[in-house]
Order: sequence, then structure tokens, then C-alpha cells
Amino acid sequence: MSKALQIVKSGIIVLACLLCACNPQSAKSPSPGSLVIFPPPPDTTRIQFLTHFSSSVDLEKKRGGFKIFLLGEEEARDIIKPYGVTAHKEKVYICDTGVAGLEVLDLSKGTFEYFIPGGKGQLQLPINCCVDERGFLFIADANRKQIVVFDSERKYLHAFGENEDFKPTDVAVYRDRILVANVQDHAVYVYGKGDYKLIEKIPAMGSGDEGFIRQCTNIALSQDVLYVSDMGDFNVKKFSLDGGYMGLVGGYGNNPGRFTRPKGVAVDKEQNLYVVDAAFENVQIFNAHGDLLMHFGGSYGGVGAMWLPAAVEVSYENLSYFQDYVDQSFELKYLIYVTNQYGPAKVNVYGKVEEKPAS
Repeated sequence: MSKALQIVKSGIIVLACLLCACNPQSAKSPSPGSLVIFPPPPDTTRIQFLTHFSSSVDLEKKRGGFKIFLLGEEEARDIIKPYGVTAHKEKVYICDTGVAGLEVLDLSKGTFEYFIPGGKGQLQLPINCCVDERGFLFIADANRKQIVVFDSERKYLHAFGENEDFKPTDVAVYRDRILVANVQDHAVYVYGKGDYKLIEKIPAMGSGDEGFIRQCTNIALSQDVLYVSDMGDFNVKKFSLDGGYMGLVGGYGNNPGRFTRPKGVAVDKEQNLYVVDAAFENVQIFNAHGDLLMHFGGSYGGVGAMWLPAAVEVSYENLSYFQDYVDQSFELKYLIYVTNQYGPAKVNVYGKVEEKPAS
């Protein structure tokens, strides 16, 4: 290649990079005529299905001939068997038991990468994760029986839980505490955020007591209230942070407002509770008083439905990256991520929407 041609090609690459940097990528191009809304008409729409992620292709824009010439082709990377999902700033973290690691989706850069640490940070069965205000990543590994901690650069920091010999299924950081769902001991273990030492167990009660957790599966926290999905008792229990029992939502049954396999839980700013049911393959929404508001999803039969869902996450960040999917008659309030362990749509993205005022 002549020196002049090399200079020209270098200039093209620099220009392309500058253009890409000035144009943040949306998650995926919307498909015309694919509007999926809940509840169905004539009821007022509350939730709109926006898009899904199953591989890197769903996030990264397809490269045209010009980009292939510059950067070369790239193989698609798949999400295999997701469970937990959490969103922090511009990133979405997906715990994938199928790869013994995580997928990290950067919405601002439009990139997809695997996080499969080795050495002291090696994972075995990452079920759920969370990220604190420092950007530290906490992963609940059920086979390793530890919470594994990484810093904001995803370098291994610490692991704890071996002294308790527990089986963690979820983890949340709230103020100066780390809370861990321990399915093996019917309780949520509370640790100090600074020293990782066990402070208390919630609740401190026996099997005959009201509020006893039979199978502690997933947790969520909001406004000093701890929500615990109890798959063994078919409900979601509520506790204060001092361990006081505050009541429950749901119960066994196949009617709306009841559960068979409650798993992931999340809470929005209005204290509405979102609960995944893996058997009904939907998410039910309850208000702060425990009254059923609606449900969405349903057994897989097309876009917007679910296939063995596991976790739910409510996020008020990154709305702009999904705005192109929102029907023009709606205003997007926040995002709802739901993982599916099977099927073609591994992470569904829904939007809480409101009708725009008539002009």
C-alpha cells in the first residue's frame, strides 16, 4: 500500500470514529406495526413493550460495508441463560448462569461484552447482582456460596459469606448495609458495607411465627422497606430495616393477585411493587397497599411475552436510548427490564407510559 493511500485510509478511520462518537446509538431500530401494550384496549395503556436483547446484534448496529472495510466483521455474542438484571448509569448488567459470568451492555456506546472473571473472582453460578453508588459490583453466587465484590473497574476486591455457609440468591446495597437473600436459612443477612461483617438477620423468628420466610428468593428495598419474595409461601413479605414484620402481598392460587412461583421483585418511586411469577410467566403490579393494579407479559406467543421469567428491574435512567420505540401518543416515564431464561427474547424491555394530553 502506498504511503499516500495509507494516509487517506487513516484519515477516513479518524473521521469515522469522530462521527460515531457524536452519534450515540439507540438500542435497536423499532419495527413498524409491532406495538404491544398492556392492558389491552379498551383499558388505558400503562405498559408498552419496547424491545429485547438476546445477543450483541440486538445492541450494536449492524455494520455496513464501509464499517466492515474499516473494522472487520464481528461474531454475534449471545445471552445464554439470564437470571438477575440490574441497571446502573449507562450500563445494564445481566447475570448469566449459562456462561458463569455476566453480560454488560453499555447503552451510551452501543457495546456488548462478557464479564467472566478468573482467579479469586471466578464465578460459578451468578444468580443476581447489584451496583452501588461507587460503581462497585456485588454478585450473589449460589454455588460459590459467597457474595463476590468487584470495584468500579471490575477488578476483584473481596468475597464473603463462607463463615455463614449460606446459599445467596440475591444481593442489594442500601445505604451503609449489604443485604443478602439466604435461601438456606429462611432469612435476609445484613452486613456492614465497610467491613463485610454480619450485623443481623431479618427476620429473627421461628417457623411458627407470622412473617417467617420459608424460601427466601429475591429482595428489593425502597424507603426503608425490605421486600422479600417467598417462593415457599407463595407471597412477598415486607419488613422494616429493624426486622419488624409489616405484612405480605399475594398468596397461593392461580387468580390475579396470587402467585405460584414468585421470583424477582422491584419497586418504583410510587411504591408500586413488581413481582415476577415464573409459573404464570408474567409480572404483576401492586400498589403500596398491596392491591393488584395490573399484570403484563404472559406465556410466550410472540413479542412482549415471557418464557420462564426470573428477575425484574425498574430504572429511571437511559430513557433517551429507547425513546424511538415509544408510540407517539405516549410519554415514557421509566423502564422495566425482565429476564427470560428461555426463548428468543432473553431480556425484555418495557416502558411505563402515560397518554399524552390531546392537543
